[in-house]
Amino acid sequence: MRRIFAFALVACLSVAPALAQQAEKAPPQGDMKEGLSLLERGARLFMKGLADEMEPAMRDLAENIQPAMRELLRLVDDFNSYEMPEMLPNGDIIIRRKPDHPLPAPLQDPAPGGEIEL
Repeated sequence: MRRIFAFALVACLSVAPALAQQAEKAPPQGDMKEGLSLLERGARLFMKGLADEMEPAMRDLAENIQPAMRELLRLVDDFNSYEMPEMLPNGDIIIRRKPDHPLPAPLQDPAPGGEIEL
């Protein structure tokens, strides 16, 4: 009886390292998917935090740009009437009016007496 018990114990102990080696070779599939989902979740949280931080600055920028854009749209009648911007060698930027487009009506600033000072 002792021989059978000893034989069974030796057999179990000799099989255990072989099973451990097989388990180490095959990477578990669930861990890889879980890692990728955690990485995706982290990236989403990072982007959400960045958007939350930038929202007040973007709102201030929009409030400051809005009057300037209205003034630009008041001065420029139609963007199709102008050529592409051209940079001169000295750094100046010129936007020329296309020759086949008529000039817009002159802008009238409300001045007392109806005269325009030059």
